[in-house]
Amino acid sequence: MIRKLTLLFMLFILVASCTKKEETPHITTDQYLNLVRSKFTGEQAYTTTAFVEKYWRVVGNQGFNKSIHHIANELEAAGFIQETNASEQDQFVYRIEKRPLKHPTWEPVDAVIQIAGEEDPLLQFASNRNMIYLNSFSTPEEGISGEVVHIKTIEDLNQINVKDKIVYTSLWAGLIYPRVVQELGALGIVTYNNPSYLQSEKNTTSIQFRSLRYTEGLKPWAIALSYQAKKRLDNALQKGKVVLNTKIKTKVYPSEELTVVANIRGSKIPYERLVLSAHVQEPGANDNATGVGTQLEMAKVLAALLKEEKLTVKRTITFLWGDEIVSTQRYIKEDNVRRESIKWGISLDMVGENTSITGGSFLIEKMPDPSAVWTRGNDKHSEWGGEVMTLNQMRPHYLNDFIIHTFQKQGDFADWNVETNPFEGGSDHTPFLDANIPGLLLWHFTDQFYHTDNDRLDKVSQTTMKNVGTAALAAVLTLVNGNSNTGLDLVAVLETAALTRLDAESKLSQEIVLKNNPLQSQIDILKAWEDWYLKSLAAIKDIDPTSSENLEETISKAQQTIQKRTETAIEKLRAIAPTTTL
Repeated sequence: MIRKLTLLFMLFILVASCTKKEETPHITTDQYLNLVRSKFTGEQAYTTTAFVEKYWRVVGNQGFNKSIHHIANELEAAGFIQETNASEQDQFVYRIEKRPLKHPTWEPVDAVIQIAGEEDPLLQFASNRNMIYLNSFSTPEEGISGEVVHIKTIEDLNQINVKDKIVYTSLWAGLIYPRVVQELGALGIVTYNNPSYLQSEKNTTSIQFRSLRYTEGLKPWAIALSYQAKKRLDNALQKGKVVLNTKIKTKVYPSEELTVVANIRGSKIPYERLVLSAHVQEPGANDNATGVGTQLEMAKVLAALLKEEKLTVKRTITFLWGDEIVSTQRYIKEDNVRRESIKWGISLDMVGENTSITGGSFLIEKMPDPSAVWTRGNDKHSEWGGEVMTLNQMRPHYLNDFIIHTFQKQGDFADWNVETNPFEGGSDHTPFLDANIPGLLLWHFTDQFYHTDNDRLDKVSQTTMKNVGTAALAAVLTLVNGNSNTGLDLVAVLETAALTRLDAESKLSQEIVLKNNPLQSQIDILKAWEDWYLKSLAAIKDIDPTSSENLEETISKAQQTIQKRTETAIEKLRAIAPTTTL
């Protein structure tokens, strides 16, 4: 009997020992932050940004393709293997996807525009590389000369003869160029229409890049003016007839679309993944060479940490570099099984700004939450702007508050300002949301050099990229290695965020109701936030397929606390509401 009990005891110890080895240790976000900080310097991100921003990048052109191959070379240097040469055991793999382009690609080569009789050029490509509209064709080698006609409205085209003349307008060239060039016989178009946030009277040489729609059979050209050039042209026109001499050289040629897809395969749940996306096209440094560079350093740092066995990744991490929205959307839609595998998406766009120069703020653009329906208090849209959303467009999830919480930790550590904005759209986070996948955007705005030819390397901060990359990578690792303990951490983050939000909204609603405004609309706002957080907490269960009883109980308790706080807030509103608002 004693011998049998001894054997049973030894068997129990053996099973317990094996079980212990099978368990995944719980590493907190703070621990991941400390680990990543020791590796992520921002130097690789800055070097890559410097390489990429040299080129005027549009899908398929030489600069875009060189950037793609630079990324691939750096991935190989970090130990990533081309999928065609990889085995099932290789953890770091990548591929370059190639697809034919529907229309030819385009790149600028040179341009100069000069007022006849004046020695100094009005504009030249060497100092204003955004002056040529994308999809403009070359002029004859000797250039084109034509009298300038000022078209202020669409109606002017019915009254002013533009044949064999150069149209100068503040209208969007894409709106008028087929008619102006093809039907009315104008030689070309010169425009000025910079938005106010570019502070053109201060940044007098900035030109925001513009494009024409490619139309088979048409070979138009258009020039965008800086504020400085516009004033010169206006002054010349006030004195009488103006002739412009224009020389443009561009390349328009068939090409293919390239996308880099890199994977770090998960060791335990490889069929679930987090996807990071950074677009390569657009000619600026901050937009979006910094996203390209920061994401590349994230991939390389992660590969180094894994090789050094300082961590593991349970789920797969995918990195995309390609055409904005198009590449991300295709990755999601092209394969139904793959789409179902994506648990989270994060877009890096304009993430490296020296904010003391650009004037921008680092922003986390949230998934649609009630701040996109009622934007008030500390919430505010960027100058990019956003449409008012409806409650049926909401995407309750823990990703918003978790990412904000993680980035604020890095902000506190590095004395770095982190802000948020309600959902606005327009970048690589939108395809995730369209596919009902949690996704958000890391970016900067307002940037007084946004989309201009003054968005160059001198506006970039290595320190900013270090902060963004560090916080993003720590958040990524927390999610892909998430388990029930991670879920408990997330509950704490969300409960705190929910109570803070409800208290803030309650205060705002009290002020509004006291001004004799309708009570019910304020109750609706509080209930919307309650609903958002109740559902966001429930979503935490997906962090671990074997969601523990403890996690479910903790979620339930947090939900009850939020419901009570909402009830209390509504009771306060009813108590102070003037009878006319009831």
